[in-house]
Amino acid sequence: MSVVKHFFKNIGPGPLIAAAFIGPGTVTVCTLAGVGFGYTLLWAMLLSILATVGLQEMAARLGIISQKGLAEIIREEFKNPVLKTLAILLILSAIVIGNAAYEAGNISGGVLGIETILGPQRTDIMTFSLNLWSVAIGAIAFLLLYLGNYKILEKVLVFLVILMSLAFLITAIITKPDLGSIIKGTFIPKLNEGNLLMVIGLIGTTVVPYNLFLHASLVKEKWQNKKDLKYARKDTFIAVILGGLVSMCIMISATSIDTGQVHNAVDLAKGLEPLFGSFAKYFLGLGLFAAGITSAITAPLAAAYVATGCLGWNTNLKSMRFRMVWGFVLIMGVLFSTLGLKSIEIIKFAQITNGILLPVIAGFLIWVMNKSSVLGSYKNSNIQNVYGCIILLISILLSLASLSKVFGFNIF
Repeated sequence: MSVVKHFFKNIGPGPLIAAAFIGPGTVTVCTLAGVGFGYTLLWAMLLSILATVGLQEMAARLGIISQKGLAEIIREEFKNPVLKTLAILLILSAIVIGNAAYEAGNISGGVLGIETILGPQRTDIMTFSLNLWSVAIGAIAFLLLYLGNYKILEKVLVFLVILMSLAFLITAIITKPDLGSIIKGTFIPKLNEGNLLMVIGLIGTTVVPYNLFLHASLVKEKWQNKKDLKYARKDTFIAVILGGLVSMCIMISATSIDTGQVHNAVDLAKGLEPLFGSFAKYFLGLGLFAAGITSAITAPLAAAYVATGCLGWNTNLKSMRFRMVWGFVLIMGVLFSTLGLKSIEIIKFAQITNGILLPVIAGFLIWVMNKSSVLGSYKNSNIQNVYGCIILLISILLSLASLSKVFGFNIF
């Protein structure tokens, strides 16, 4: 019992990072990958896990050693005022406005999950039709964020991540997958023109720019001592690998459906029901609800850390400015979700800025990780730099591909 207690005591922000990248968008992309390509793209998720572990370890190490968030360090380390202003504007627009756009998707995903289990709940107020589940999820997220207690937030999100992991794992087991094909799909890469965009989608939903800011800020809430770095690394490795396995389970579950009528996780739940019974539908619905609500909490939290760090404000969870930022993101998300508004132009803008931001932030992170003035003896080793540069190259290719997708030109 003491071993279990010690294990949970040393769980840090890792599960929050996993919760942040496994949102409804990831669930949908993984579902479509499984339906369209079977087990053949599991290798792309393995690549995503390796890249995410590398970057998140750097972000965690930076946060613990410097006791500052990534946004604060960017503001301090950019000496050229023009470059500093450009960097801050790019980061603020991508993370704050981008997360406000994506928040509607997070809440809507949670709503779809709970509607799969309990059915829809709407009420009419004058000319508006409000989705009560959207309001309920928004209220839960508001309460947890307003409390401003990191320990409570951590415990709730760890519980939801475990719930989500079990839900998707059980769903995958129910479908009785082919283990030989899983191993082959995981370790033998297949890349061609037909699956390129899907591979980009799988990597892009896992290697998330705002998670680097969130991780660097959260580790210093949990740990203040350099000796705690070993716990942060273990926490990062376990959580990101677990998150990747959850994504793989979704892909594996979707592989068992032989139909082109699956466009999201709810369609997958309906498709699984006649084959494997109502249990599959309920587990998948529960998983989607947990994925939606965890991302609905972490996206506003990340936006608040980024905005306060970039603008030099107090990053205390209970400060008024901090609450104003996450409040704006959360309210926009609830509003767009409950009224059924599709903020396509805002999401497209967020895609463009995030596409540009990923290689910029990855490059900056690797640069900072080599500065003795910031990290001393904890700076990157040569092996870590090689690993980081490979990830940077992948992020540049990802960025070009996502921009080409948004603007409709072919670069590959």
